[in-house]
Amino acid sequence: MRVVVVGAGVVGTMHAWQAVERGHEVVQIERETEARGASLRNFGQIWVSGRAGGEELETALRARELWEGIGARVPKLGFRANGSLTPVRTAAEIAVAEAALARTDAADRGYKLLTPTEARALNPALRGEFEAALYCERDAAVEPRTAQLALREALSASGRYTFLGGREVREVIGERAVRDDHGDVHSGDAVILCTGAWLGGLVRELAPDLPVRRVRLQMMQTDPLGEQLTTSIADADSFRYYPAYQSEALDALNAGQAQTPTAAAHKMQLLMVQRKDGGLTIGDTHEYEHPFAFDVVEEPYEHLKQVVEGFLGRPLPRVRHRWAGVYAQCTDTSRVVHRQQVRDGVWLVTGPGGRGMTCSPAIAENTANEIGW
Repeated sequence: MRVVVVGAGVVGTMHAWQAVERGHEVVQIERETEARGASLRNFGQIWVSGRAGGEELETALRARELWEGIGARVPKLGFRANGSLTPVRTAAEIAVAEAALARTDAADRGYKLLTPTEARALNPALRGEFEAALYCERDAAVEPRTAQLALREALSASGRYTFLGGREVREVIGERAVRDDHGDVHSGDAVILCTGAWLGGLVRELAPDLPVRRVRLQMMQTDPLGEQLTTSIADADSFRYYPAYQSEALDALNAGQAQTPTAAAHKMQLLMVQRKDGGLTIGDTHEYEHPFAFDVVEEPYEHLKQVVEGFLGRPLPRVRHRWAGVYAQCTDTSRVVHRQQVRDGVWLVTGPGGRGMTCSPAIAENTANEIGW
C-alpha cells in the first residue's frame, strides 16, 4: 500500500510512522520546508495526569506506551519518563489533589500525594514553600523542536519513506490523490490530511462545517537552570484546566480561591519542563477569540516568572525565547480528535488540541486500524 500524508507535524509524522511500521510506502508532504507549527512550539510533554477518564485516558496511556517504545528505537527523541509534580499550598488545593487520588483510575495515572520532603527528594530543585505535591508517575517528555526531525531520520532509514517539504497541497484530484502548488500529483491507496491549525483553503473546501477551532498560547524558554529539574512541574491552576480534576473539591476551589487577575484574564496555568540543554520551557496562556492578537503581551510572562520562582526558591534564569503558537481543538473538547472521511480514500485528522503531542501515536494507530491498513 502507498500512503500520502499531508502535514509534517507530530500527528502527521505519527501517521507516517504507523504506515511504515505496517510495511507500507509513505510520501509525506509539508507546506513549509520544515514543520513550524504547534508540534514544535509546545512543552514536549506526554501528559497523562490531567486527561479525562474513558477514551481520552485510554488514548493517552496507549500513546505513552507507544512513545516509550519509539523512544527506545529513536534515542534522538529524548524520551524520558520523568513524571510530574504539582505543588499545592492551600487547603482547597490539597482537597482537589486528594479528590484526584480517590478516582477509580488514579492508579493508572500513577497518582501519589507527597509531603514537601518527599517531593524535594524526588525533585531537589523545588526549594520553595508548598504544603504537598501531587505526583503523576506516568507523565513523560520528549524534545519537541527536534522530535519530527529524529522521527523522519528513522523513517528514511526504512527505504519506504519520502519527505517533500516546501509544497502546499492545493486540491484533491479524484480518488486518493492530491495536487501540490508545484503542479505535481501524488496518488496512493490512502491520503491522510493532518494539517494542524491550518483550517482554511483546501480544508475548508473539503469540510466547510468542521467542528474545530483554533487556540493561541504564549510560552517562553530560559537559559540553562544549572541543575536538573527531574520532573515536569505544574501549578494548582492546572487543576482548573484539565478535566481529570473535576470534582466537588474543584468547584469549591473555583468558588473560594480566585486566580490572580492576570491568570484569569489570560486563562493561565503553569506547565514547566526542562530541555536537553538545561533550559526551561514555561507556559502558558489560552486565547480563543478570533482574530488573534499579532503580538505577545508581557503580563503573563511576569506571572509565570513569579510562580516558578516561588516553587524553585531562586531567581529564574534569563529568558531567551518568547513565542506564540496556535493549535486546533475540537469544539466539543471531550473529543480526542476529529477524524473524517472527506473524499473516497481521503481522511482528515485534526483537532486534538493540547493533546496532540501526548496522544499522536495512538491517534495514528487508531486511524490505521479504522481504515484497515
